[in-house]
Amino acid sequence: EINFSVIGQYVDYLVKEQGVKSVFVNGTTGEGLSLSISERRQVAEEWVTRGRNKLDHVVIHVGALSLKESQELARHAAEIGADGIAAIAPFFLKPWNKDVLINFLKEVAAAAPALPFYYYHIPALTGAVRAEELLDGIQDKIPTFRGLKFSDQDLLDFGQCVDQNRQQQFAFLFGVDEQLLSALVMGATGAVGSTYNYLGKKTNQMLEAFEQKDFSSALNYQFCIQRFINFVVKLGKLHICPYFAAGAGFGVSQTKAIMTLVSGIPMGPPRLPLQKASKEFTDSAEAKLKSLDFLSLTGFKDRNMEACS
Repeated sequence: EINFSVIGQYVDYLVKEQGVKSVFVNGTTGEGLSLSISERRQVAEEWVTRGRNKLDHVVIHVGALSLKESQELARHAAEIGADGIAAIAPFFLKPWNKDVLINFLKEVAAAAPALPFYYYHIPALTGAVRAEELLDGIQDKIPTFRGLKFSDQDLLDFGQCVDQNRQQQFAFLFGVDEQLLSALVMGATGAVGSTYNYLGKKTNQMLEAFEQKDFSSALNYQFCIQRFINFVVKLGKLHICPYFAAGAGFGVSQTKAIMTLVSGIPMGPPRLPLQKASKEFTDSAEAKLKSLDFLSLTGFKDRNMEACS
């Protein structure tokens, strides 16, 4: 079940401890597609309410297999004062080409005509309509379209999205945390990712170094982040075989365990069919976080040479 009571604490932690002031609600990490429509509405309401005057943007993911459900969630997001909506393509009965996909997204966006609309591009789940192809002329069909969350490792596709839409001022939000620096070089304007829940501060240091054109420091930060993600990916595959989300770095179960460990906020177990991360996984992840200086616990003094500064 959803523990709504911790969302206010969650908001304060993101803002004060990680420097994260925008959230993407009911996406992959939040298990949005495993929730009922009623639960998704309640989660969205709580984030908007608790984030008021604290968060810069609360974007609600409203994608669903059913067009009617997506439209209902879009209308609800507008009613509660969300800052934008996003939608994934249907991934069971899939749109088989660009025009069919745009027709679906157009109907979702039209349900909340005053809100910026973002496409959640995650082709590992939804199929092979390239983002570059989708963006060609999309604003003529969807006037509220403002950008995309690009959760794919195809930097050619991402680069062409940026290159061919320079005049549109779209938001290009990159969704593969371990490749963010590469995407920034190619024109990413922001990022949406699971690891920013607990590595937001380190990622912000990378962003600051990049803005200051200190590319050597930015690269060091990215490598530091990659060390942990690489470790956890290997560890997760060793201990359990969960769903590993494309663009999320690793599984939802592991993310919840690590976020609980770092923040002290009880994130709880995932919903079936996902399985809770094992104690062996959590213990190993804690040791790695300490060695990289991502987790400063009282009494911990022996820092590994891998620590990042």
